[in-house]
Amino acid sequence: MIILDGHTLTLKQLVSAARHHEPVKLSKKSIELVNKASSFVLELANSDKPVYGINTGFGDLANVQIDKDKLSLIQLNLLKSHACGVGDPLNEESVRAMLVLRINALIQGFSGTRLETINLMITFLNKNIIPVVFEKGSLGASGDLALLSHMSLPLLGLGEVFYKGKRMPASKALKLADIKPLDHLAPKEGLSLINGTQGMSAIGALVLYDAFRLIKYANLSLSLTMEALEGIMDAFDPKVHQVRHHLGQIRIAKDVSLGLSGSLNVSHQCEKRVQDAYSIRCAPQVHGASLAAFWHVSDIINNEMNAVTDNPILFLEEQQVLSAGNFHGQPLALGFDYLGIAIAELANISERRIERLVNPKLNNGLPPFLTACSGVNSGFMITQYTAASLVSENKVLAHPASVDSIPSSANQEDHVSMGSISTRKARTILENTSKVIALEIFAATQALHFRGSDKLGVKTKIAFDLFSKHIPFIESDEIMYPHIHKIESLIKDETVFDTIFEGDDTYEQ
Repeated sequence: MIILDGHTLTLKQLVSAARHHEPVKLSKKSIELVNKASSFVLELANSDKPVYGINTGFGDLANVQIDKDKLSLIQLNLLKSHACGVGDPLNEESVRAMLVLRINALIQGFSGTRLETINLMITFLNKNIIPVVFEKGSLGASGDLALLSHMSLPLLGLGEVFYKGKRMPASKALKLADIKPLDHLAPKEGLSLINGTQGMSAIGALVLYDAFRLIKYANLSLSLTMEALEGIMDAFDPKVHQVRHHLGQIRIAKDVSLGLSGSLNVSHQCEKRVQDAYSIRCAPQVHGASLAAFWHVSDIINNEMNAVTDNPILFLEEQQVLSAGNFHGQPLALGFDYLGIAIAELANISERRIERLVNPKLNNGLPPFLTACSGVNSGFMITQYTAASLVSENKVLAHPASVDSIPSSANQEDHVSMGSISTRKARTILENTSKVIALEIFAATQALHFRGSDKLGVKTKIAFDLFSKHIPFIESDEIMYPHIHKIESLIKDETVFDTIFEGDDTYEQ
């Protein structure tokens, strides 16, 4: 059970709730704050003083004061009119993460949402009633308005949900689950539900968590390639990295060295050659820079998961309501662009190592394209083509979305972050990079059948044996994609991850 209090949610807890369906509940202190804030909103709604989002219109209509008998209707209309998402529905875990994050923001006592509404959101989570949220349509500035509107409509029995593996109208799912929808929205509730960064935060947090795991596999694929190419270990000597002081590269060099300990395949400078190519010799610097970028984005995510991103914001002690811009996604947009670039670099350098494995001019005596009978057989020639295609696609996707902006709401909202685009691009880059790493593992494992798998290091031996159980030695040309897809599925399997990296330190902060 995860206790949400608005301040202590961690990335691992978010993943547990979103991906592994760990149930959540509210802290006692949060319940008190929610009730105080919702009472304050009712006081404001009953006064004649105009307060944005409570008794006024929204966006460019902020100067229009709303009659008291229409305060609930305008909140409902807000959700209906803002549910303009397009594209494919987000996957279940992303929407679950959105719900967790929005609840965690609303319970801090700065928003005014009723406890009844928040409890229903928790019921949706714990009973796995997942709103259908279309992935495109957010500018990432007045919050993820379209995405969060789709998330919120089912609370009123509107829109669609996924329930028990089926997509259906929310009203039908709630009836099947014997749950009553909200019969109305209180003043400000609609705005509080959708004015925030939880759409981009949810997707980006899951990408970041998976990136921390993928870089472990990037180190492993590097290590397997070093075994196959008789890589020079001197470039991983801790003294080299200590004098540069970059913590990321220090960690990477240490982990690769530990994984290769005991290997009889790797070499030292001047034994077989003076130095390796950059894709091996500079791997700690490149992988380490990506790891440092992940840590930087982790700081942003950990802060945002426990932040108030509503508008307007209630300050109960001062009895004050301030309209400002905490919903603006710029910190996340910049971070997710950086995250995408950092992940893409893992694929770039991996593809160069794949080329060295298959190229007879570069692979230190291995057969051309890793096949014993080249000419008749093409071997692993096209695995490099596929990797090259993926890294080229990543280069297009790595162009930052956050440098763009477009005005909206009659120019009232005249600078936007495009953060939801940044995070979706990062997700696609992660998927592509995972495939490239799988291709390197595939090629390196094949190469080690030629080089000798009896001389492997501690970690590379575990990995080679595990992958070889599923992927055969390719003696002559055969259909390759099932093997590639299999390795990709293996590196996403948590049991496989735990088997290979048992006892390792994790990179998540």
